[in-house]
Amino acid sequence: MKVKRLLACIALAGWLAGAQAAPPTAESVERLLVLSKSESVMDSMYAAAEAAMRQAMQQAVGNKRLTAEQERAIQTVPARYMSVLRAELNWATLKPDMIQMYQDVFTQEEIDGMIAFIGTPAGQAMMGKMPALMQRSMVLGQTRMRALMPRMLRVIEEALNDAGIMTR
Repeated sequence: MKVKRLLACIALAGWLAGAQAAPPTAESVERLLVLSKSESVMDSMYAAAEAAMRQAMQQAVGNKRLTAEQERAIQTVPARYMSVLRAELNWATLKPDMIQMYQDVFTQEEIDGMIAFIGTPAGQAMMGKMPALMQRSMVLGQTRMRALMPRMLRVIEEALNDAGIMTR
C-alpha cells in the first residue's frame, strides 16, 4: 500500500511540475511582443545598422577623392542593402519564428511575468529606452572591434604561419 501511495505521489508531483512548466500560448507571446514593441525595436535596429554601415563606408573611403559618380554610388549602397534586408527579414516574416522561439524557451508563467512587468512604469521606461540602449551598444561594439581588429588579424596570421599555411 505504501508503494502505491508513493508512486501516486510521484506521478502527481510529475503532473504538477509539467503543469507549472506549461509552454506559453501563441496569443500570450504575441501580446508580449506587442507590449514590448518588438516590431518598432526591430525597425530601430535597422536604422542603426544603416547608419553604422554609412559610417563604415565613409571610413573605408577615408581621405580618397571620389568623383561625383563614385560618391553617389557609395551613398546608395546602405539604403539598397537595407532594402533587401528589410524585404527578407521584415516583421511579418520573422514574427512566427519569434513566437515559436519564445514558446520553446519560456514558460507561460514567465511570459505572464514579463507581460506584468512591461505594464509597470519601470517596464514602460525600459521599453522606451531600449532602442537607444541597443544603438549605443552597437556603437560600443563597433568601436571596440575596430580597435581590436589589428590584434585579431595578427593572431589569425600567426596561426596560419604556425600551421605552415601562410608565410610572412
